[in-house]
Amino acid sequence: MTMRRHLLASLLGLACTLAAPPALANPYEHRLANGLRVIVKEDRRAPTAVHMVWYRAGSIDETNGTTGVAHVLEHMMFKGTPTVGPGEFNRRVADAGGRDNAFTSRDYTAYFQQVPKEKLDEMMALEADRMRHLTLSADEFAQEIKVVMEERRLRTDDQPQSRLFEAMNAVAFQSHPYRRPIIGWMSDLEHMTAQDARDWYERWYVPNNAYVVVVGDVDHREVFRAAEKHYGGLKARPLPTRKPQDEPAQAGVRRLTVKAPAELPVLIMGYRAPVLRDVEQDVDPYALEMLGAVLSGHGAARFSKHLVREQRLAVSAGADYDATARGPGMFYLVGTPAPGKTVAEMEAGLRAEIARIQQDGVSAEELERAKSQLVAGEVYKLDSMFAQAMEIGQMEAVGLPYGQSRRIIEKLQAVSAEQVQAVARRYFADDGLTVGVLDPQPLDAAAAPRRFAAPVRH
Repeated sequence: MTMRRHLLASLLGLACTLAAPPALANPYEHRLANGLRVIVKEDRRAPTAVHMVWYRAGSIDETNGTTGVAHVLEHMMFKGTPTVGPGEFNRRVADAGGRDNAFTSRDYTAYFQQVPKEKLDEMMALEADRMRHLTLSADEFAQEIKVVMEERRLRTDDQPQSRLFEAMNAVAFQSHPYRRPIIGWMSDLEHMTAQDARDWYERWYVPNNAYVVVVGDVDHREVFRAAEKHYGGLKARPLPTRKPQDEPAQAGVRRLTVKAPAELPVLIMGYRAPVLRDVEQDVDPYALEMLGAVLSGHGAARFSKHLVREQRLAVSAGADYDATARGPGMFYLVGTPAPGKTVAEMEAGLRAEIARIQQDGVSAEELERAKSQLVAGEVYKLDSMFAQAMEIGQMEAVGLPYGQSRRIIEKLQAVSAEQVQAVARRYFADDGLTVGVLDPQPLDAAAAPRRFAAPVRH
């Protein structure tokens, strides 16, 4: 599964759980001799455990000609080892009374199982086995690559907005690997071989490029002992050198149009924006996060209030900003014009809302409401062990230690109205703007909607 997730906001839920007295030292961490880190968070509210294995390898690490290989290997990880046959992994998890899946992003690939706590040891054995002993047979690959290509057709080629976002990224990023789709270009998938997947597996699937996160009704000392037993015998190997891949400075607005069958046009405006690198020293990523919440973080936010309800300019309008990534960041404004309204009017409306903040700022009451909505929306995640494991894993994947979560929420809560106005002025200029437009073409009424019958991992 490909994934793009709004992470910084989700850290709020984890930060609340880390507000316990320091003496409790929960989560706990242990590093094996082979470099594998094991992070355990004890949560006794239900007799279950979430076990996740994260690899620091995503589409950002791919090269032209083999785009999509990270995601393809994710599929192949379920195709067997010498001791666990194809499809057997899923069956064993189901027999244990659990669920499992995997996902690929720009920055990482991760695998998880959620099982009764007494089955955790078995899950570790299964994951350790495929970390080193994946079969990767040519026959299984030949079948699975067809599944991945059909997944691309379903989720991108047949989805006008997905096609627009993919094309826009390829224009907004001219050098950085973020310009490539996580699912891969179709031509690369058509020419991919089992050897490409083997090379990726050998390059990145090593214990010193991975970490394990366990959350649940467990004792961290027992988890560490189990990790030593199952993962400790795997050998570390040198990793490829990751060279800097900086995107050249943009010097003017870029525009593109994608034509596709659709009912209404769609506008995406993407502005270059920084991401969080230093939890203590950075200021702008926190302010941009709050700007996004002011614009579209709740039902009474500016876009919904002004553009949708009052002006009736848009069917929908929103802002999307992810402050946590290994690569460069973007702040997106997205709008669908109401029937009878044009894309130009939609763009003018979005620009006007930003200009209003640039000129007049935001009120203290408005900012506090945005903060409250952001926090309230995340507190409910405390009931989910899976969400807690995700938050720990995603922070580590982008180079932000999970132990800084409490400080991140303090910094978010300290954002001032002046800082929100300052980032609106600093980053929302045409020199760093890419504009993508979906030009709707007539729908073929005779064409039945495509259905994806092949199995696909979610």
